[in-house]
Amino acid sequence: MKTLAAILGFLSPTPAAADASPCEDVTFDGATFTVCAIDPAAEEVRLFLYDREGRPYGSFRAVNEALAATGRTLGVAMNAGMYHSDRSPVGLYVEDGEQAMRLVTSAGPGNFGLLPNGVLCLEEAGARIVESRAFEGEDGACRFATQSGPMLVLDGALHPRFLADSESTNIRNGVGVDREGRLWFAISNEAVNFDTFGRLFRDRLETPDALYLDGSISRLYDAVSGRHDAGWPMGPIIGTVKETE
Repeated sequence: MKTLAAILGFLSPTPAAADASPCEDVTFDGATFTVCAIDPAAEEVRLFLYDREGRPYGSFRAVNEALAATGRTLGVAMNAGMYHSDRSPVGLYVEDGEQAMRLVTSAGPGNFGLLPNGVLCLEEAGARIVESRAFEGEDGACRFATQSGPMLVLDGALHPRFLADSESTNIRNGVGVDREGRLWFAISNEAVNFDTFGRLFRDRLETPDALYLDGSISRLYDAVSGRHDAGWPMGPIIGTVKETE
């Protein structure tokens, strides 16, 4: 089986890779996507929601302004899960060990309630994605966590409700964890259905577990390439953090 580096043609182990963007545009099933490979063992990855005054950041720019005071900046970032009109998270949210919202395991309306959904857990040892009801039975050691849904891929299988010929399409973003422990951010650059988006993670990125984050508000930030998607204020944001050079 080809390695992911061979499939996508990046993630070079040479020193020059440190200065290159971790994001790459790929074509899959006739659609284009931007995918970003992140090693949580080598990079700081965290979630952002509220500033010191308890106000939602709402944008990549606001996060960067807060980080600048500590001599740091975002590397790559995305919106990180569904939220209410006040931008509070719909499901479990943990930031720097503090839980701001509880886990929700009941079925419900919308994409979040299309079970199975899941939790992205960032631990000291790395990252993992766990189905929500399975996560409920854990002690949990997540320094950061966000719950969203539906699961795109669970144990190598697509969500059972996805339809290959579905006409429900949207710009979509999500996150997966591969067998080597790498995080994969992905955003579609055109409207796609869930089946296509799920297969991107399963078949192209080879992530046995992947989680849908959101649809029409999906946005990506990449400091190296200069990409900075703007739009409506966001709720949770996930991103890598690096020292300002």
